[in-house]
Amino acid sequence: MSETDVIKTLQKPDDAPADPIELFMQWMEDAEETEPADSNAMCLATLGADGRISSRIVLMKGVSARGFMFYTNMESRKGLALAANPAAALNFHWKSLGRQVRIEGAVSIISEREADAYFTTRPRGSRIGAWASAQSRHLENRAELEEKVKETEKKFSGVNEIPRPPHWGGYLLAPDLIEFWHEGAFRLHTRIVYKKGGGGWDKEMLFP
Repeated sequence: MSETDVIKTLQKPDDAPADPIELFMQWMEDAEETEPADSNAMCLATLGADGRISSRIVLMKGVSARGFMFYTNMESRKGLALAANPAAALNFHWKSLGRQVRIEGAVSIISEREADAYFTTRPRGSRIGAWASAQSRHLENRAELEEKVKETEKKFSGVNEIPRPPHWGGYLLAPDLIEFWHEGAFRLHTRIVYKKGGGGWDKEMLFP
């Protein structure tokens, strides 16, 4: 059995890997080989100032011991929600592998230097779009968006390196809970939860 399959037949919490971030990275490597597109797609759930929960699919753009990173328009609905309540939940689901990972934790804004560095890696069209789109705000019709794009393209005509908009940035979710779920026969799935404690990660198995 491969190291990444250890959760599928887990018998007790102590048998699970000690570091959930390393285990996640191994699962992500497997997903990159089996998922047809966007293995880094994740559901991001936030809580707005109005008390309403909202979720959407975004792309994870980095993972390390610090946590999970993603980028967006900070004036969008999710950006405003994170400003009001800087905590979120993530969910990765890789159907081809029968695996799922749930993550919860506090969210902080990454440095402008990091955001600038990532923004330069985006295709020119995506950089234009970041300036042209007032994300989550009312749009009268598609023509309005297309006109905004044309205006932005004209504005940056001849500019090789389009700068990052001041309203666009990155977030880091520092996990305090990570749950690994592996599909089992007859819905007898395996679930192992890692919770951040004073001395590291505590592990607990859950009924499916």
